[in-house]
Amino acid sequence: MALSKKLFKISHFALCLWVLFGTTSGQLSANFYARTCPNFRSVITRAVNSAVSSEARMGASLLRLHFHDCFVNGCDASVLLDDTANFTGEKSAGPNSNSLRGFNVIDTIKTQLESQCPGVVSCADILSAAARDSVVALGGPSWNLVFGRRDSTTASQSAANSNLPSPGASLSGLISSFSNQGFTTNEMVALSGAHTIGQARCTVFRNRLYNENNINSSFATSLRPNCPSSGGDNNLSPLDASATSFDNRYYNDLINQRGLLHSDQELFNGGSTDAQVRTYSSNAATFSTDFANAMVKMANLNPLTGSSGQVRTNCRRTN
Repeated sequence: MALSKKLFKISHFALCLWVLFGTTSGQLSANFYARTCPNFRSVITRAVNSAVSSEARMGASLLRLHFHDCFVNGCDASVLLDDTANFTGEKSAGPNSNSLRGFNVIDTIKTQLESQCPGVVSCADILSAAARDSVVALGGPSWNLVFGRRDSTTASQSAANSNLPSPGASLSGLISSFSNQGFTTNEMVALSGAHTIGQARCTVFRNRLYNENNINSSFATSLRPNCPSSGGDNNLSPLDASATSFDNRYYNDLINQRGLLHSDQELFNGGSTDAQVRTYSSNAATFSTDFANAMVKMANLNPLTGSSGQVRTNCRRTN
């Protein structure tokens, strides 16, 4: 009896430690860094708020970095690795090249954390927290995160080219891309609402402006001077009419055939997702809740934990 009481006390103590401080044995925890880097969240939040206040578009860029990381072999910060003489990473993949940005903000955060807690907070966890803080900074919902992801030691340009949905994707293509990552069609429509913030380059929506019919004519006319039929590839246009505020305006724009990207308008084009777009357009709270829940799911896509991977000291290269 004495032995069983002692074992119970030991197991109870271990459980309390796990609740308080997280674990390094392969589990993600809200309190993973409670002992090892207790101020990591405030460091990330301050840096994100500073970056977004300087340039609102950066919020969308940091959110997109997290998405482009997680959709390629899980949330492992593989997207941050620079190419080297004998290694080709994901930055040069079609969906990312001359498009992804925000790496400097992640570098700043990592440098600050390394000075406080050397070798402790992973780049993958920084991406996850920065994405959430970016949405909050632009007026969107928050969500609960767990931590303890570790960083990959490799990356896959081919997986980035095949896994990330194209701005020219059809509705069936979008459904398939998200389904391959375990998302329902409803979750895909909610996550597409990330396009309520940020901007896109002319090169990815030019064909829609000049060759598609399901686009509001005055909307197309207003965009053409900044996106001519040739040239101006990198000229930017906002993804919705309130691109520096995280709201449900994106869905209203789709109903009015003012989706900037072909893939955006596919969500409201006489197909199976029309009803959900209408719901989100009239109920911002429902959209916010569904988006936050889907982001929790995304942040937990195939993380490396425990002794897998590493904690990079520089997010751009392996240790």
